[in-house]
Amino acid sequence: MHTTLYFVRHAHTIYTPDERNRTLSEQGYTDAKIVQRQLAAEQLDAYISSPYRRAWETIVADPSAAVFDERLRERQIASYPVEDFQGAMDRLWSEETYQFPGGESNMTARKRGVDACQDILAAYAGKRVAIGTHGNLMALTMGHYDKRFDYAFWKQLPMPAIWKLTFDGSHYIQAEFLRIKK
Repeated sequence: MHTTLYFVRHAHTIYTPDERNRTLSEQGYTDAKIVQRQLAAEQLDAYISSPYRRAWETIVADPSAAVFDERLRERQIASYPVEDFQGAMDRLWSEETYQFPGGESNMTARKRGVDACQDILAAYAGKRVAIGTHGNLMALTMGHYDKRFDYAFWKQLPMPAIWKLTFDGSHYIQAEFLRIKK
């Protein structure tokens, strides 16, 4: 019995340090409507999302249509804003267990994402499920199943993006990029 998970990286946002309530930009809202139509055409059974607004706003217009899972939130880089974001990412992705104070290592964030994914696969066996999440956590989680989802993948991942992963039980079969039909 195949289960299909649609990993959706959120659309473009207006940056604020408020991770939980950061909203989409004007372009982000336009793109989110397209993503929502495209996901509806896939005849999904469930929508599960990070509780961060930008993630659920990308996959559903009404938040009551989604189940929120705290484990799908973006990875915590540090307990403070890092000055050199790219340098921080280079270090985190090159040292699997390294973590900045108050932050998560790749290993820790990946485990969180994979645990969420495994629970979704068990709870929604044979179903089609959209997962609203974030670029870093998406790449780390998908990278557990397929090594092509690595740091280079994350660096070129657009906002928004949809990747369709197929599983047989909890066994990964394949991944397919779904072009957003603008």
